[in-house]
Amino acid sequence: MFRKSVLGMVTIVMILVFLATPAMAKDAYRVGITMAITGPGSGTYGPMKDAFDIYFKDLNGKGGINGHPVELIFEDNAAQPSKAAAQAKKLVTQKKVHLLINASLSSTYAPVIKIAKQYKVPVLFSGGVCPKDVYPPKADSNQFCSTAYAAQYDSRFALAFIKEEAKGPVKLGLAAMNIPVSRGEIDFAERLSKTMGIEAVDKEIIPPPTPDYTPFATKIKNAGANWAYSWAPWITQVRTFESLRKLGWQGKYLAYAHVNAEEELQRLKDDGFYVFGTNALFTDNTEMHQKIKEASSREKTIYPYHKLTEGWIASMVLKAIFEGTPWPATPDKVRSAMIKVNVDMEGLKGGPLVWTMTNHYRTTTFYRVYRWDTKKNGIVIVKDWTPLEVK
Repeated sequence: MFRKSVLGMVTIVMILVFLATPAMAKDAYRVGITMAITGPGSGTYGPMKDAFDIYFKDLNGKGGINGHPVELIFEDNAAQPSKAAAQAKKLVTQKKVHLLINASLSSTYAPVIKIAKQYKVPVLFSGGVCPKDVYPPKADSNQFCSTAYAAQYDSRFALAFIKEEAKGPVKLGLAAMNIPVSRGEIDFAERLSKTMGIEAVDKEIIPPPTPDYTPFATKIKNAGANWAYSWAPWITQVRTFESLRKLGWQGKYLAYAHVNAEEELQRLKDDGFYVFGTNALFTDNTEMHQKIKEASSREKTIYPYHKLTEGWIASMVLKAIFEGTPWPATPDKVRSAMIKVNVDMEGLKGGPLVWTMTNHYRTTTFYRVYRWDTKKNGIVIVKDWTPLEVK
């Protein structure tokens, strides 16, 4: 009799667990993520998955947000627009996600934005360049961005830094990858230079499949550039610089600090190669850097810890969004919470990330410049956090 009672209780428990499982899945904040886990750009976007995974594994293990777990649904678009579109539609219509994330090349943006708008689901851009529609004074109500770098704002800081650091006449060489976002930013830098007393002596627009950067570097060198500036995917930035050095060029070079920057500064060990950005490098060794490093080691991430910052920042932003979203969650409630986001970056940036009704990028962005210092045998800060108001 006792055995039958026990078996009966076990059966009841198993049935309850089975019935509860679907309900628990519905009881989560659901995020649909279409990203370039493989294919072009995967070296930039792939690390974000590592960061999302370990951040929310820990958070969910502590009870989630407002008593609810965060469910992340990943789709690999391999940087293909058609895949991104199909995945976005699947995520909003079948998975019923409360928020979409696009972490891929800019070519995937338009189809994802179209789906998000059609089904009235907010979309967050992470890891890739922020679309212009997130900037003030008329930010699109459905688009938001947590990515570090930003067109035009970056070049405003970069050229001001070059002029200050040069302490004399600047003859500037410019280098872009021949893709719309990079070329547009370098065109903007060229126009801006004319208003700042900087002479842009050469501008190279370099095709993506380039086996030899020597011809482009030669033109920059022969034009008499004493500084060069590149805002492009890392390969264009660093290969152009290396080709200049092979030609005997002795000038200084400023590049945007993508996720590769820290390890590349250590590899190149060149005092004249500067990187700038809005994320702190791990050489700063803040408490948050130590936390990311420990989590990466514990979870045995695919990518090294120093490439996880961008994904970690996006995770912190997601947490803040859902903390402000009352249950039961809906895309409309999530959107309302997003315009009130104010996240302490805890040393990963120079200040908080703040969104408002009219600004879905950040109200103030903070820049820092690093380079290698041979005498100190390490990476040093050349210019500390410098605020730039985004308006």
